[in-house]
Amino acid sequence: MKIFIDADGSPVKDEVVELAGKYQLEVVMVTAIEHYTNKIYPEFVRFVYVDKGPDAVDFKIVSLINEGDILVTQDYGLASLVINKAYVINQTGMIYDQDNINQLLWQRHISQQMRKQGLRTKQAGKYMDEQRKTFKQSMEQLIKSI
Repeated sequence: MKIFIDADGSPVKDEVVELAGKYQLEVVMVTAIEHYTNKIYPEFVRFVYVDKGPDAVDFKIVSLINEGDILVTQDYGLASLVINKAYVINQTGMIYDQDNINQLLWQRHISQQMRKQGLRTKQAGKYMDEQRKTFKQSMEQLIKSI
C-alpha cells in the first residue's frame, strides 16, 4: 500500500509524511513541475513531477495508483476516478465513498453553473488547525482499518 498525495497546494503533506513514517508506508507526491521543492523529505517519500497543464496531475495519479492505495485529494473529480480501486480522503478528513461522491460532484456542477451566470459561490476558508487535527485522526483510522 502506498499513499498518494495530489500535492499541488495540499496543506496536509507533513501530516501524511509523519503518519507514513509511523506505519512504514511509501508516500508519492504528484505535483506540477512549477511546484518543484528543495525541501528535504525522508527516503520513503518520492515526488513525481508532471508538466503544467489542466488535469495533468490527476491523469498521472490515475495512471500510477493501484488497488488498495490511499489518495489524499480535495479534487472531487479525481476522487471519483479512483474511488473504485483506492481509498480516498479529503484534507478535511472526510472519506470519499459511493454515497457522498455523487452529491459532491452534483454540488460542484451547480456551483459551476452559478458562476457561469455571474453569481458568487462560497469559497473555502483558510485551513485551520482543527481541520488539520481532524484530518490526521481520520487518516490514521483509515490506515489502521486497511
